[in-house]
Amino acid sequence: MNRRDFLRNSAGSVVGLVAAGAMCLDGGADDSAAGGIKKPKAAPWTPLFDGKSLAGWTPEGKAVWTVENGCIVGVQGPGAAPGDLFTNNEYGDFELRVTYKVQWPANTGIWFRYQSPDKSYQADILEYKDPEAYSGTLYCPGKMFLFINKAKDLEKHDDWNTMLIRAEGDSLGITLNGVTTGETRENSFAKGRIGFQVHPGDEFKSMKMTVREVMLRDLTK
Repeated sequence: MNRRDFLRNSAGSVVGLVAAGAMCLDGGADDSAAGGIKKPKAAPWTPLFDGKSLAGWTPEGKAVWTVENGCIVGVQGPGAAPGDLFTNNEYGDFELRVTYKVQWPANTGIWFRYQSPDKSYQADILEYKDPEAYSGTLYCPGKMFLFINKAKDLEKHDDWNTMLIRAEGDSLGITLNGVTTGETRENSFAKGRIGFQVHPGDEFKSMKMTVREVMLRDLTK
């Protein structure tokens, strides 16, 4: 089952996981360990967006992607057409930090380990009714929601939000504005591209996805 079918039918069995409290996944490595043995320092954060152009990114579909005022902006194309914007490179184990703002109503998200429309993960940015799910929910084509965020108020509707995605081996987790929305073990896809989505449909014709920062920390080094 793909996302579009699910949006029409609202079918499927969903396993939910909701964070009980604030817990940031972006914990840096400690410089020391028991016995005085130093741990390797965490890899530096690297920008995937230069703030000026879509260099290093490729659009797919008919959505319109531009750079405005130092931000990536995505809107539907003519006829409520959808589309995606992907990195040219693939990434496996990483932490990804994205600062974004959305014009609502919206159904969008951050693709990661994306190999094809049927082989990928997405950190959702949405308000979904049945089952109830909000931004920070983890979606996987064919499996639907791997975990659900039911805390509606985590998303700032009129301000910037920061989503952190951690993918390390089969461990996947998301935080939204510093609060863990879910963690799970899932090993279907080891690596792939990172991207953003503009969803189809008249319901989302006024949606605008604006991304100010895309930072990645490689966990393989």
